[in-house]
Amino acid sequence: MNDRHIDEVLQQAAQAPDRIEPALLQRIAGSLQPSLHPVRPLPRTWVLVSRLLLVAAGIALAGAFRAGFNGYAKMDKSARVLVFITLACFAFAAGTEFVNSVIPGSRRRVTPGNLLLIGGLVLLGVFALLFRDYHTVHFWSAGFVCLVTGILHAVPVGLIGWFLLRRGVALNRVAAGFAAGAFAGLAGIAVLELHCENFQAFHILIWHTAVIPVSAVIGALIARVLPRSA
Repeated sequence: MNDRHIDEVLQQAAQAPDRIEPALLQRIAGSLQPSLHPVRPLPRTWVLVSRLLLVAAGIALAGAFRAGFNGYAKMDKSARVLVFITLACFAFAAGTEFVNSVIPGSRRRVTPGNLLLIGGLVLLGVFALLFRDYHTVHFWSAGFVCLVTGILHAVPVGLIGWFLLRRGVALNRVAAGFAAGAFAGLAGIAVLELHCENFQAFHILIWHTAVIPVSAVIGALIARVLPRSA
């Protein structure tokens, strides 16, 4: 047997259709049919992002209303504009990444890690520009309180965000959880900027900003340990 004979055998085998028993096809169709049902398409990305932003803003304002707008009152107008425009832009980018992470095939311009790095550096730059009091009174005690306060306000934002996007499918659950946590952490920082009147530079640069990476890591860990069906 030479190469030509082998090619002819392979060609004949490829052309011969595999016969599948009709009964087998019927059983497969019967097993799939009960699980098939029509689904509603997801809203457009901008609609989902807008919903997330409304949730984050609502919880941030509610938290500040309960605790007081002391920080906002102490800021001058230029600081208010710069801080909250920066937070809003960062939140829009993080919310978009969160939405894209649960819609397979979405266009991803930046990874969650790079988004956190770039946004965090920009936020640190804004804080460093505005807050120049380098005293460190009650650094640990006051800082820990702010960190916990920010995370506690980030948790409901993340949970509600997952609920709003529950019909999406996160192919990379850890990355989606990271993006969700980063987005939620921005709501926590917004509460602190509205309420906290401690304008010591190191307090804001370290403890306030830390809310974002800590929330992102918590979100990634939760997504990792949750069962696939959750």
